[in-house]
Amino acid sequence: MINKTNNAYKTIGEVAELLNLKNKKTGRLNTYILRFWEKEFKQLKPYFLNNGRRYYDKKTINLLVEIKYLLKEKGMTIKGVKKLLNDKRLILDDRSDDHISMSNKFLKDRLTKISNILKDLKK
Repeated sequence: MINKTNNAYKTIGEVAELLNLKNKKTGRLNTYILRFWEKEFKQLKPYFLNNGRRYYDKKTINLLVEIKYLLKEKGMTIKGVKKLLNDKRLILDDRSDDHISMSNKFLKDRLTKISNILKDLKK
């Protein structure tokens, strides 16, 4: 496989591998999960080129990482994640190009915001 830079567009297979979306029995990539998430979350907008293939930029990949974390690690429902992503207090689309190498402080602030939003949702 060709080594791409962090800024290069990635195919659906590359993103599924990056997110470790593999079938536990067969080891094959579950790219259908990404296509399903695209239908569920309006914020996900891959690029389609003339050949009809999907290509994901860094911003979209970072959003997919967050969605996967909230769904798989935190156990949130799709409806809950949608509400969280749509909440104006959580700015997911305002990211710099070096988001992958973000500081620990930024991560802590992000988790605090998410935690506060979740507390508000419980009320």
